Amino acid sequence: MSDETLPPLIETRKGKYRHYKNLPYEVIGTVRHSETLEPMTLYRALYGDQGLWVRPAAMFNESIAIDGALVPRFTWISD
Repeated sequence: MSDETLPPLIETRKGKYRHYKNLPYEVIGTVRHSETLEPMTLYRALYGDQGLWVRPAAMFNESIAIDGALVPRFTWISD
């Protein structure tokens, strides 16, 4: 498959983020799922064993309802 036929990436800005549950993470980059080509955000926990995680980019960047208010799932903090 050539780059011209790939769906556009939803780029997630690299840097440090705070999850709505108040935990720190660092976005490493945006990648594609090997089978579906879905844009995925690759990020690392900045606590505990500092594990790597991947989440659909659209979900990483969405807002969610908490106690009736919409809040970002992840909030960008710094580079």
